[in-house]
Amino acid sequence: MLRAAGLGLASVPILGACGVGGGERHENGASAVTGSFDWKRAKGETLHILQTPHPYQQSFQPLLKEFEQLTGITVVADLVPEGSYFTKLNTELAGGSGSHDVFMTGAYFIWQYGPPGWMEDLKPWVDNDAATNADYDFEDIFPGLRKATSWDFKLGSPLGTGGQWAIPWGFENNVVAYNKKFFKAKGIKPAETWDDFQQLAVDLTDRSKNQYGVAFRGSKSWSTIHPGFMTMYSRMNLKDYDRKGGKLVPGMATDPAIAFQKQWIELARKAGPASWTTYDYPDCTRDLGNGNAMMCFDADSATYPKNKPGASKEAGNLAWHSGPAGPDGNFNTNLWTWSLAMNAASKKKLAAWLFIQWATGKEAMSKAVKQGAFADPIRKSVFDGAFKQGLSGFPGYLEAFEKVVGTSSIQFTPQMSFFQTTQDWAVALQDIYAGEDASSRLKTYAKSAEAKVNAA
Repeated sequence: MLRAAGLGLASVPILGACGVGGGERHENGASAVTGSFDWKRAKGETLHILQTPHPYQQSFQPLLKEFEQLTGITVVADLVPEGSYFTKLNTELAGGSGSHDVFMTGAYFIWQYGPPGWMEDLKPWVDNDAATNADYDFEDIFPGLRKATSWDFKLGSPLGTGGQWAIPWGFENNVVAYNKKFFKAKGIKPAETWDDFQQLAVDLTDRSKNQYGVAFRGSKSWSTIHPGFMTMYSRMNLKDYDRKGGKLVPGMATDPAIAFQKQWIELARKAGPASWTTYDYPDCTRDLGNGNAMMCFDADSATYPKNKPGASKEAGNLAWHSGPAGPDGNFNTNLWTWSLAMNAASKKKLAAWLFIQWATGKEAMSKAVKQGAFADPIRKSVFDGAFKQGLSGFPGYLEAFEKVVGTSSIQFTPQMSFFQTTQDWAVALQDIYAGEDASSRLKTYAKSAEAKVNAA
């Protein structure tokens, strides 16, 4: 899960003083590596990594000694609390210090940090046999994830174009978790269509018992838009933007989009948490685990920890479902991926790349998955191997994953004003929830978003 989506990272990141397209441009270091591949080629160097505490990081921490023994590289991993992580990273990258060689990032942040030249393009490293182990198998990474971390920074260009600015490290699909014990007792099953899902959530709501149908995010944050909302919005075949005449044209105020968003807000009113406008992912998963929410539409690996013995009141009673299909039967799903990127200002690029390929490689990832805290692994071979073996106590998780993974990707149109415009979208939804007319409010929002995305 994006752990900080409801905490400090909910604020909008701000670009540094050098601005998009500014600052010093650093030469890509991949071409300097020639000859045969050797894990020991950077022996004796000290590598600095910037991370935020997270299950991915915690799963790999015990394995760092293995990397040091394999390569002869000393790793210094600096941890920054979630609430201030991207503020520190933004400041460091903008300053061009290169004090950290490798850093954790989400895919959306590439749209901010890539254009100024702060991130190393990793595609030349992947393609260089002298720098990359023959067993690395980049194609083993799920296609939607490879696309998610690649863009050419041109307005209207789709993901999957341009450089490879980060390598996915772990990810989450946004699907539905539900209280299987309660469903079984009532003789009901998860809904397969959007209309049935809405009705089911309402039927499951009993405010007198502090019980409601479905938990999903509602705070004034960009992170409110990206999990369940954007997944269902995409399954309804709706777009955030279309490219017309060299510009991005918002799609949030079309008649079908307005109709869906009115339904989403009605779902929040009738079957969502009573304090929906304050809700972020920890609140949603807490209510699911406590038995207050009968369903939760959020990241799969945000909810599965609640099913582990002793982790919550409802541990052992939870199950997973893909969530409702779109009207044409599609399972378009918005994903989140924490990824590893290289600081373009690093003076130790070979050591940095050796670490990134090791941490995203098959062997280390299989070991990390067995630590028990890792999210969905980014590699098909690891998912089919080590990860599947640990899913016996998580009913429906595998089925939901396999149903959506083929169409799991970032459903947003990449654009450099993403954080501000997406937070503005969440504010618009709150205003509608508070009683403003949906059509006029979304049209006002769309006009504002159009100016911002085309001015960036």
